[in-house]
Amino acid sequence: MLLRRLIPTTTRLLHSTHLAMAEPQAKKLKLEKTTIGTHSGTFHCDEALAVFLLRNTEKYRDSEVKRSRDQTVLDTCDIVVDVGAVYDESRNLFDHHQRGFTEVFGHGFETKLSSAGLVYKHFGKEVIASKIQLSIDDPKVTTLWLKLYKQFIEAIDAIDNGISQYNTDVSPRYKSSTDLGSRVASLNPWWNQPFNSETLDAQFEKASRLTGEEFMGKLDFYANAWLPARDLLISAIEASKATDPTGKIILIAEQEHLFDFEAEQQTPEADKAIYVVYPDEGGNWRIQAVPVASESFESRKALPEAWRGLRDDTLSSATGVDGCVFVHASGFIGGNKTKEGALKLAQMALAM
Repeated sequence: MLLRRLIPTTTRLLHSTHLAMAEPQAKKLKLEKTTIGTHSGTFHCDEALAVFLLRNTEKYRDSEVKRSRDQTVLDTCDIVVDVGAVYDESRNLFDHHQRGFTEVFGHGFETKLSSAGLVYKHFGKEVIASKIQLSIDDPKVTTLWLKLYKQFIEAIDAIDNGISQYNTDVSPRYKSSTDLGSRVASLNPWWNQPFNSETLDAQFEKASRLTGEEFMGKLDFYANAWLPARDLLISAIEASKATDPTGKIILIAEQEHLFDFEAEQQTPEADKAIYVVYPDEGGNWRIQAVPVASESFESRKALPEAWRGLRDDTLSSATGVDGCVFVHASGFIGGNKTKEGALKLAQMALAM
């Protein structure tokens, strides 16, 4: 009987002791949750994205955000972005507004960084590696890190720093307000809406999610569509040497990777590809002159002037190649009904 009475009592004592130990532990874990500091008031695209990126690192995952310009408040944060007038990685301070700040991403990029670029420069590889489940030292992570800066982050840096996209004073023909920065700005309260910290903080969280969704969407595309296409290009370059040992005619549909690959390999101008040959959606084959740059309308070597604007039998008679379909009036592209015919046109054009 005595033993039966002691067992519940002992159990209660052990349970109480466990609770007493667990409660401080829970409080300790709560106190250890990291915080990210950024400025209060109107928010912008760069710090919204910077916060999202930090929340996708191991150290700052799901951190709370303190939005303030009070230095005593910011001093309590584990990391501070876009406020404080100091850039010092060793102290986790990432502002870009201070006089004399000239930090750039490097690797050929010369745009001054915003808080988005600063955080991406230091933490971007970790975010990418975690998302695609590769080691941070994997070359594919570096490739994606550079590509996403070029295609996504750099524009945010430039816009936030007031850097024009073009070296011109010509007025634009139209107004664009559909870019990410404009959409983030539109989440700030209107002049006739409540402009208090609670409203601004809630809207800032929406802005951070918006920038993050677009960043992750871009990462998903470049990791799962663009990067595999790059591998195909490298294979195509090797395979195409059986047809054209000079490497100037490539059997491939995707050209975007070609410019990146040539830059990485530091391909001499004399050895760069001139034409790509590929099947079109109608079952015919195309021969396209490679442009001098990905954004350019000027070709490295357009198809011969004597062929331009001709079609079908007329073009076949002019070239001596059966199955011709057309050559564009500008000479940037042409077509033939067969792979062999398109390759023959490319070879002839190369020699002319």
